[in-house]
Amino acid sequence: MLEVRRLRLLRELSQRGTIAAVAEALAYTPSAVSQQLTAMEREAGVALLERTGRSVTLTPAALRLVEHSETILAVLEQASAELATARTELTGILRIGAFPTAVRTLLSPALVALSRDHPRLELLVSELDPVSAPAALRAESLDIALVQEYDYVPTAPETGLDTEPFLEETVYLASLSTEPLVAHRHSLWIASTPGTLCHLMTVRACEAVGFTPHIRHQADDFGTVLALVAAGQGVAFVPELGALESPGDVVLTPLPTRRRTRLAYRRGTGTHPAIAAARAALHTACATIPHARAVIPPHGPAIG
Repeated sequence: MLEVRRLRLLRELSQRGTIAAVAEALAYTPSAVSQQLTAMEREAGVALLERTGRSVTLTPAALRLVEHSETILAVLEQASAELATARTELTGILRIGAFPTAVRTLLSPALVALSRDHPRLELLVSELDPVSAPAALRAESLDIALVQEYDYVPTAPETGLDTEPFLEETVYLASLSTEPLVAHRHSLWIASTPGTLCHLMTVRACEAVGFTPHIRHQADDFGTVLALVAAGQGVAFVPELGALESPGDVVLTPLPTRRRTRLAYRRGTGTHPAIAAARAALHTACATIPHARAVIPPHGPAIG
């Protein structure tokens, strides 16, 4: 009989690519991961890994087993969720991941509501870039998170996760003039750090109108970005949540580009009472964002 713990390790290896990365994500040592995967091969009776020096690749049998593991892990999550519905009070730990602007504008009121309605539920918040959230959810270091995509940076469906629509925003060109985007081909630009979705969106949106942006400053906090724009240090793209409080001399020109945020959680956990409560609280908080700038679709929590 295959162990669930080892199935999870194999699934993580298929996602992360190296034993070292799996070990780091799941708080194992690399040797422990190797030992567990070797034991899994003995249980399965077939080769699961092809080892070449320090690198490993999954065999066709292992890839098929990963597909089955997604179903198995989701069914176990759903069983746990159904058992939790029998409790009269929400307890335990709920780990929530969100990007910085969402922590300030959306997560804070949701946390107030959750703490009031479920005082025995321990809430743990992690601020992280949305690109890191799917892996953190699968590794069970998060239970629910906000994930994103931009028009110019679509994301592929993530295995092992369910998502639901949450928020759609207009992206603004923040500058000190009313000139259109194409007029800023020779301007200095302010963008988030390389590797983030916002940085890639900046590059691709500019390339779409015929130029590569000259990025001089890098900042991940949109308050900092707007302060730099106000100081004449460059121009930038800022989504609506980041532009709710902008300096008075900064001109925000709406663009056709959109940023879409979704709620994400492990497959099978959507009906868990703690996840359902978090989903409801986040949707309620989302509805309070001023509609003068936030384009928020009237999505309620789609339980189930």
